[in-house]
Amino acid sequence: MHIWDYREADLKKTKWGRTYILENMINMGPGRRKISLKQVKKQWHKLKIDPLRRRLFKFLIWGKI
Repeated sequence: MHIWDYREADLKKTKWGRTYILENMINMGPGRRKISLKQVKKQWHKLKIDPLRRRLFKFLIWGKI
């Protein structure tokens, strides 16, 4: 994953930045990193995810549609 509009080191310092990184990893692809299940569950209601991906993640994480 590559964020071209912000420095990732600066984003990791803020709560909004960590959420932004997680959203980009889900929507654009994680690259060589892994998406943290713990962080996805913790920030689920705040994430702005594509509706089809949200439905897939909901099924994979909680087993319901």
